[in-house]
Amino acid sequence: MMIPLVLLGASAIVMLGVLWVVMQPAPAEETARSTNSRHSHGIADEDDRDLAKQKLRERLIHAGLYKQNSPAFFYMLQIVFISIPVLLCLVAHRFGMLSFQAGMLGGLICGIFGVIAPGLWLDSRKAARQTAIRRSIPDALDVITICVEAGLSLNAAIVRVSKDLANTYPLLATELLIVHRQIQMGKTAGDALRSFAERFDLTELRSLASVVAQSERFGASIGSALRVHGETLRTKRMQQAHEKAQKAAVWILLPTVFCIFPSLFVVILGPAAYDIAELMRNLQ
Repeated sequence: MMIPLVLLGASAIVMLGVLWVVMQPAPAEETARSTNSRHSHGIADEDDRDLAKQKLRERLIHAGLYKQNSPAFFYMLQIVFISIPVLLCLVAHRFGMLSFQAGMLGGLICGIFGVIAPGLWLDSRKAARQTAIRRSIPDALDVITICVEAGLSLNAAIVRVSKDLANTYPLLATELLIVHRQIQMGKTAGDALRSFAERFDLTELRSLASVVAQSERFGASIGSALRVHGETLRTKRMQQAHEKAQKAAVWILLPTVFCIFPSLFVVILGPAAYDIAELMRNLQ
């Protein structure tokens, strides 16, 4: 009886340890080196020839998990999420709460969900990071433009913005620091920003990297290009806000139809239905 409980407790401890290790942020220098080596020839390299492993590494990078051992921890997390439901079903069967067949069926269903749940968590984390960057990049471009037009280089402007916006946009400040480290390691500003875009899988960042790369290639004014691009991103952000506001009127119909209307029908038609039922009973 005690063996399943011991296994269940050990699995819970392992899961908490895995989550704690995975969620620890990597230093900017280590992240810059890892992302620099991964994105120098795309994300795939000699150690990532397997397509499934490459796709998983891309998803982990998009979710902000830059450490080299993140795939191993992800697989361990899946194993824990699979084993815990099975152990719970064994404990329930041991205490007579479930039959063996019902326990195995429940463990199988929960195990399948345990395989899918970490992937859903990665997708939600990626979406949250993309939303944060979309909201912060226009303001950061404005500050970078001011710094560049004041005489700073693009790399120095990136460092200044990462310090000034650390409290307001901590995620963007961290990523800009990674861009700065990659430029120091020999990448051009356009390539470093392209790596930034690949880490978030954002079209807005890819267009920003293209603007900077073209400005460096043809010797155009980076300040003017960044100013125009920042206005474009701000207009796009405003359009997305209007789009969400228009969708809100449609989404609010769902709770109105399925939650409010049934209650109104019960309150309004309930007494009438009771009176009709009493009348029919008296007629009989």
